[in-house]
Amino acid sequence: MCKTRFLAVLGSFLAVASTCFSQSSEQPDAVFHVEGMPVEVAEVMAHQLEAWNAADLVGFMKGYWESDSLRFVGASGATRGHRATLERYIKGYPDAQAMGKLTFVNQEWISLGEEAGWLLGSWHLDKEGLEDAQGMYTLLWRKLKGRWVIVADHSS
Repeated sequence: MCKTRFLAVLGSFLAVASTCFSQSSEQPDAVFHVEGMPVEVAEVMAHQLEAWNAADLVGFMKGYWESDSLRFVGASGATRGHRATLERYIKGYPDAQAMGKLTFVNQEWISLGEEAGWLLGSWHLDKEGLEDAQGMYTLLWRKLKGRWVIVADHSS
């Protein structure tokens, strides 16, 4: 009787756990979404995470505004423009080992209207064989031509 009850409880737990995991992979907003944040922003971040973890910096950069006016600020200074930001990433992360495995934790969305907002969060790179890296970000998002993109990134 106890064994049957245990198996029933275990089965219920596994069913709930598999539902949670499948929702996370199918619904990126469940992983990245914070109160008030547009679902589309979470979807962009899910694509960025997938690209980064596949060592695809060009794909990762699709979340950024393709403009010479894009701003990126990091520990080594400020960069202006999409191409320059991509080149900065390529220089800093020349291969998959240097890129590691990225995770994001979004903490707060500060709405600036229906088509803009600040996103505060943290990032972590798990680098096998190298020292891990982590920091914080503040991302300025705008909805331009019907698409949410990062127009300014301050990561440290």
